[in-house]
Amino acid sequence: MKLSDATWTEVRDAAVDAALLPVGSTEQHGSHAPLGTDALAAEAVADAAAERWTEAAGTGGGARERAGDLLVAPPVHVGVAEEHRAFDGTLWVSPDTFRAYVRETVESLAHHGIDRVVVVNGHGGNVEAVAELSRRVSRDGDTDAYAVSFTWFEAVGEHASRMGHAGPLETAMVRHLAPELVREDRVEAAREGASERWGEWVRGVNLAHDSDEFSPNGVVGDPTAGDADLGAELLAVASEALVEVTDAVVTRDR
Repeated sequence: MKLSDATWTEVRDAAVDAALLPVGSTEQHGSHAPLGTDALAAEAVADAAAERWTEAAGTGGGARERAGDLLVAPPVHVGVAEEHRAFDGTLWVSPDTFRAYVRETVESLAHHGIDRVVVVNGHGGNVEAVAELSRRVSRDGDTDAYAVSFTWFEAVGEHASRMGHAGPLETAMVRHLAPELVREDRVEAAREGASERWGEWVRGVNLAHDSDEFSPNGVVGDPTAGDADLGAELLAVASEALVEVTDAVVTRDR
C-alpha cells in the first residue's frame, strides 16, 4: 500500500505489518544521471519489497505467515548532501534537520499504530544520520516506535564494492527504472572524467570533504558498466534483502 495513494479510512482499516520510509537526496549524479537518482532508487526498492511481501502473504514465505501489507510512505527527497554543494541543483539540509524530520515522520506513523518502520536509504551521505535517528527513536521516543536503517546498495552482495557515485550501480538502476532520464550521449564523457574511488585517502583518512575535490565531474566509477539488466538484478536482490530485514523487524520482540 502506498500511503500517498490511500485515503485515511483505508489506512485506518488496513492490516499493516510495518512501514517502509524511503529517503534519498537531490544531488548531482554527473552530467548523465538525474539529481533525483537516490530517492528514485530508494522508493523503487521499497515498492518492490512491498509487492514481494504481499505476494508471499499466507504462503509461509517469510519468518512467519504474514497477516497484512507493508505501507510505503512518501519518499524524503532532500538529505545530507553538502559534500556535493559545488554542483548546481544539489540541495541539502544539516544532519540535525534531517534526523529530526525523518524521526518525527517515523513517530507520526507510530501514532497511527504503525510502529515498526524500516528507513530505506538511497544516499551515502544519509547513512550515519539514518542509523542514529533509528537508534534514538527506538530508545527514547515519545511513541513505541521501533526503527532500523537499510541502505539498498549495501545489501546487493558482491555488487556493493562497485557502488561509487553515479557509477555502474546507480546508472544501472536508473537505466532499468527510468531509462528516459539517462542522458546516454553523455555517459562516455562521464566515464572519462570520473574518479576511480571516493575520496582522497592517506593512512585510512579521507582528506577530501567535498566530492569536487577528487572528481571534477562528480562521478566515481564507470557508468558505462551499468546496464538495465544489472539494474533489474540490483532491484531484485535489494528488495529481497529488504523483505528479509522487514520480516526480522516485524517478528522481533522488544
